[in-house]
Amino acid sequence: MDDSVTPRLGHGFRLQWEEAQGCHVLLYPEGMVKLNRSAGEIMSRCDGATDLAGIVSSLEAAFSATGLRPDVEKFLEIASGNRWVTLA
Repeated sequence: MDDSVTPRLGHGFRLQWEEAQGCHVLLYPEGMVKLNRSAGEIMSRCDGATDLAGIVSSLEAAFSATGLRPDVEKFLEIASGNRWVTLA
């Protein structure tokens, strides 16, 4: 996946923090997807303005980690396949 890929939420999806469940959720007309912490952190950065390199950099800085790119790419491929995000 190219560094300049810029993910954004897919049409019809809305990301929000669900206090009652203690996690991010993706809402859509037919239901809801409960996201684990990692998925929520990635999805919260899919704003249509931040590219893949920026998302990875932000996550690595936030969690004092390195080497997160393969995991972020894999998640974005899954999210794209489920239409949770579009990759521009």
